[in-house]
Amino acid sequence: MTETDLPSRPDTLSPDEARARFRAGLRVPTSGWCAGWTQANLLAVPRDLAYDFLLFAQRNPAPCPVLDVTEPGAWSSLRFGGDLRTDLPAYRIYEHGELVAEVDDVVDRWRDDMVAFLIGCSFTFEDALLAAGVPIRHLEQGTNVPMYRTDVACRPAGSLSGPLVVSMRPMPAAQVATAVRVTLRYPAVHGAPVHIGSPREIGITDLDAPDFGDPVEVRPGEVPVFWACGVTPQAAVMQSRPALAIGHAPGNMAITDIRESEHIVP
Repeated sequence: MTETDLPSRPDTLSPDEARARFRAGLRVPTSGWCAGWTQANLLAVPRDLAYDFLLFAQRNPAPCPVLDVTEPGAWSSLRFGGDLRTDLPAYRIYEHGELVAEVDDVVDRWRDDMVAFLIGCSFTFEDALLAAGVPIRHLEQGTNVPMYRTDVACRPAGSLSGPLVVSMRPMPAAQVATAVRVTLRYPAVHGAPVHIGSPREIGITDLDAPDFGDPVEVRPGEVPVFWACGVTPQAAVMQSRPALAIGHAPGNMAITDIRESEHIVP
């Protein structure tokens, strides 16, 4: 299955329908898919690293809001009824911190001691931003969201340390306050922006060269707005170099069985 097999309205699909397409081989960023359902980042590590990662997430809740944790060896959960080994569009495999493969499934790499973490994703609040009149440039351009490593260090935990990764959405200055107000109500999927304005203040030197995802147009009069990103765990893996870790390909998320409305706070 290829991108030419894209459904005309991916936003109308159920999580089961979307996961079946990914299991069949469709590889595509999931922004805009399955309106009303929560999307999540994936990181799976051997059990002996799981506590360190859970502590890392607890110490860094903005980039690593934990939505679910599996039992060792399990590849599904009450909050993800599909198969975590096959039902995302694409996966990344890391060995000793090095990206060794990007693949359609990880059935042959999943061990009996693997613990999978589902981490909140900012794609979840994009419908709310659109409803409030805030533009989503990567949806307009049909590309993946741009993501950048920053020079902001996360709080380390055990054997894990690494930089904060952020996603960026440009918008007119007059709409920034609306974007903050809307996303503040979604703390389980990164919440409010962590930085607004000059990218150099957080160590980003070139918006046209994201570390993950695709560049997007920033138009005159627009402000870049940055949210903590669930690719941060993979940046920690690259810096800390554990023997094995499995993540999603950035932008190719796990579509869960959690309603977006569960995450809204007053």
